[in-house]
Amino acid sequence: MTAPGSNKESDKWNAIYQSRQQTGETTKLSPAYILQEFHHLLPAQGKALDLASGPGANALFLAQHNMESHAWDISSIAIEKLKEISSSLNLDIKTEVRDVVTSPPEENSFDVIVVSHFLDRQIMPEIIAALRENGLLFYQTFTRTRVQDSGPSSDKYRLGKNELLDLCKDLDTIVYREEGTIGDTESGFRNEALFIGQRSK
Repeated sequence: MTAPGSNKESDKWNAIYQSRQQTGETTKLSPAYILQEFHHLLPAQGKALDLASGPGANALFLAQHNMESHAWDISSIAIEKLKEISSSLNLDIKTEVRDVVTSPPEENSFDVIVVSHFLDRQIMPEIIAALRENGLLFYQTFTRTRVQDSGPSSDKYRLGKNELLDLCKDLDTIVYREEGTIGDTESGFRNEALFIGQRSK
């Protein structure tokens, strides 16, 4: 586990979240579309992780849906904001300032893992292995094929076409959506891909 403020990555994200707090962005957070649209697939109870959580909109949503909610992020500022919000809502969320790349979750440790707007391909095997039997992965992030320039500037942090399916090939696919630039680009789910998969064994 990386101590808060001990490396350039945590410093970078602390600066980002500090700036967002000053502009009020962290007070207007919503859970990822994948959770809002497919929350009916969540189990009735279980242990859930919001990985690379930021201020934890997904973690809050999971707690509100009867999950034992955990949130990990490299930014101590983001985690402190989540603690403040969860306390005001009387929600119990187990938070941790943690570099998820150097310290990914342990095997068979979660029933649900949610990842949104985060991509580090090298830890995908660990994320999948961290699911318990019948556990669910909810994953949504930016794609290289897009109709707008929102999201990261580097393609390193964007998915190639159908790449998310390949990264999650060891899971049973429940939902996959990637609409690219086909048809009326003013409508639909654009600029991102989403995947929900289940570990069968």
